[in-house]
Amino acid sequence: MPACSRPRPHVLPSRGDPVTKPNSAEIRQRFLDYFARHDHRVVGSSSLVPANDPTLFFTNAGMVQFKDVFTGQQTRDYQRATSVQKCLRVSGKHNDLDNVGRTPRHHTFFEMLGNFSFGDYFKQDAIAYAWDLLTSAPEQGGYGLDPRRLWVTIFEDDDQAGQIWATVPGLAPTHIQRLGADENFWSMGDTGPCGPCSEIHYDHGPEFGDDGGPATGSDRYVEIWNLVFMQHQRFADGSLTDLPRPSVDTGMGLERIAAAVQGVTSNYDTDCFGPIMAAAAHQAGLRPGQDPDADTALRVIADHARATAHLVADGVMPSNEERGYVLRRIMRRAIRFGVKIGLDGPFLWNVVDAVIDHMGTAYPDLKRRRDFIMDVVKAEESRFSETLSHGLTLLDGALAPLSTGGSLAGDVAFKLYDTFGFPLDLTEIICAERGYGVDQAGFAAAMDRQRALGRAAWKGSGEQRISNVWRDLLAKHGATRFLGYEQDAASGTILAMVAEGQPVRSLETGGQGALILDQSPFYAESGGQVGDRGTLDSDTAHALVSDTTKPVAGLWAHHVQVKTGTISVGDTVRLQVDANRRDAVRRNHTATHLLHAALRQVLGDHVSQKGSLVDDQHLRFDFAHHKAMDPAELVQVEDIVYSRVLANSDVNTQVMDIDQARAKGAMALFGEKYGDRVRVVDVPGFSTELCGGSHARKTGDIGLFRITSEAGVAAGVRRIEARTGTGALHYVRVRDDAVQAAAAVLRTQPEALADSIRRIVEDRKTLERQLEQARLDLARAQAGDLSEQARDIGGVQVVAAEFSGDPGALREEADRVCSKLGTCLVVLGSRAGGKVKLVTVVSKDLAGKRFHAGHIIRELAGMVGGGGGGRPDMAQAGGKNGDALPKALNRVFEIAQAAAG
Repeated sequence: MPACSRPRPHVLPSRGDPVTKPNSAEIRQRFLDYFARHDHRVVGSSSLVPANDPTLFFTNAGMVQFKDVFTGQQTRDYQRATSVQKCLRVSGKHNDLDNVGRTPRHHTFFEMLGNFSFGDYFKQDAIAYAWDLLTSAPEQGGYGLDPRRLWVTIFEDDDQAGQIWATVPGLAPTHIQRLGADENFWSMGDTGPCGPCSEIHYDHGPEFGDDGGPATGSDRYVEIWNLVFMQHQRFADGSLTDLPRPSVDTGMGLERIAAAVQGVTSNYDTDCFGPIMAAAAHQAGLRPGQDPDADTALRVIADHARATAHLVADGVMPSNEERGYVLRRIMRRAIRFGVKIGLDGPFLWNVVDAVIDHMGTAYPDLKRRRDFIMDVVKAEESRFSETLSHGLTLLDGALAPLSTGGSLAGDVAFKLYDTFGFPLDLTEIICAERGYGVDQAGFAAAMDRQRALGRAAWKGSGEQRISNVWRDLLAKHGATRFLGYEQDAASGTILAMVAEGQPVRSLETGGQGALILDQSPFYAESGGQVGDRGTLDSDTAHALVSDTTKPVAGLWAHHVQVKTGTISVGDTVRLQVDANRRDAVRRNHTATHLLHAALRQVLGDHVSQKGSLVDDQHLRFDFAHHKAMDPAELVQVEDIVYSRVLANSDVNTQVMDIDQARAKGAMALFGEKYGDRVRVVDVPGFSTELCGGSHARKTGDIGLFRITSEAGVAAGVRRIEARTGTGALHYVRVRDDAVQAAAAVLRTQPEALADSIRRIVEDRKTLERQLEQARLDLARAQAGDLSEQARDIGGVQVVAAEFSGDPGALREEADRVCSKLGTCLVVLGSRAGGKVKLVTVVSKDLAGKRFHAGHIIRELAGMVGGGGGGRPDMAQAGGKNGDALPKALNRVFEIAQAAAG
């Protein structure tokens, strides 16, 4: 690497009066306005969940939505673009989650300002635009940064960029440094477009480090803008060739440029975070700047609240899998830091609300989905609060026998994750606060064991071997021509046969196999729709088609059983789809589109398809939503679908360019890869989706529509099952028959059935209460008056006794004894079936002062081989060692004596 010039010390200019500086909204808009004036198309931010790119968890740069344009897979009607892209990073060189809130510039969510050239301008213009915007006066549309505070690093071999930068007015030659590929060369992956980059850095001043420029690695110099020049194509062997039309991809973090423009050194001191941190501080009753640990917590909460708001707005739900797990980690980390500054109750939703107020103008989805976002955050806070105390009890028990500096067992950390929803990094934070580590390798091993169990069912399936057979057939014969959109019968030629995973030449009577034909009217299973069934006939043979699948994209496999005769490769056959079954499938498939649109109307446009199954019997639709639907919502959805059925609208299908389909508002299924040409299914004015399935010709063909169930299938994913046509009619008749039969048993009319059942349930509850009271009375009689066993220890009535009655009455008996004694400590235990139950009750005048029931029960639980916890005035525990109960009860008197002094 060439040596970097070391500049002579000089006095940096003042950063000016921060009161006069633009806020983040103005900085954001000034960027877009500048490039719009220079003929760039202003493109809105894409979702944090990348479309058509399953290789990425989250959008992490401005260029992600333009990736296919850069690689030549997609064209647009513009060659210059500018955007402000919302991004999320939770790992990597600059975004380790543990550093968020502890350093001036680590964030999960951030905004990337970018300008892009798709084969239009290149280095000369890109450098000129960047320098002009940064240094021009605000009244000229620039940011007004002093050139003396700016440094540039370039790739060590990029002489072209070096020559251009050397001519930039106001940039000192000594402020241009050359660095290696690790710092100043960018690539999209191991292969593909790549090229050198120029990075512009801001010097915060000598009080933050020594002279020497960005090459020193000092935090004094902060990268604010990266200009990537895509001029090469990298091949698998590592060789490079020049691209015929080089492109430009730039990115500048809003939070970083805001710090420079507003004259502060920490991104958290900009107005990107200020109002959000203020909301958290207000809830905690804190004044920022008085306690470093509290300030760290406020920064974490503000950052994580921003990420939470945008992730939920983009349809990500808290869960223990994939994107949902990242969101859960972020939320629960924020909640944990809130607890550290005294925010014990739900608070994050209020901070998220401040995010929406602050950022809702720039990102309207936040305001439009405010109620939905609030509901999701509140539900996750409530869910975590329910599991937190139980998880902490398990953690306390596991840490108790460890010496300081020891490590929590990996399987315990995994149980906290799997059962109690503790992200690993949250467990690490809690353990670190107490002086312990976590066995990460053990955690990973436990996670691998669980995943291995999930994969076990697939082991030895031979799927890879069979797939190779199909790939070879596709390469030899090409794709099957599908005729099923227009007809349900056609002729075709058998090109190949596969039986038991191997190619064969013929199938005789009784034989089973899969047939490949040149063309077919049969729909092959895909997109959630089942494959067609029907018959296949030649002049000398008859076969049943039991299913149609796509073993590889483009190839139709007709699964047949030969009933009579012999069929062979080369035969011309007649194919007939089971038309009645196909019509039923069509009804259900069109109904799923109507259902999807109705759900978005009733629940909000956060609803998106997460999976589906459409066959001739019913439909199943999985969708993103955070809570169960209530009966009124289900009725509303049914009514909306019925209104479209009764309207008997046309169901139109059209093949068009993907960009045209998106402009038409067509909804795409996340994770699906679409080509340049797509099929759009449209119910005018109601539903438009990309779909390759078969559909009814009119909505009225659906006939009767009935939702049969609604339930949760995963965190943030609900499932509706429904029926249409004759299937719905059969469902209604079965339910009617059941109601009639129940009414007959109860000797009432169907319309009075609910009242009759209600009376029976109330009578049963009365009997159960009477029985429970009788059991309690019997238990007390057997146990005697335990208050008579009380010992006076230091003015406190202490009872520690075994309760020989019903263990289910243990808590109630402890309360009764305590209320009778007044100032007291009562511990009762019971043994049944080898298990121990313990209850500790402390009178209100002592709870949390002289005695803490939760602390006492935790010690006793350890003695009987169990765990537990609770409040200062009441706690419960269980154990497995019944023989240790007398010793544990005797320990209570020792604890009381020690407290009495």
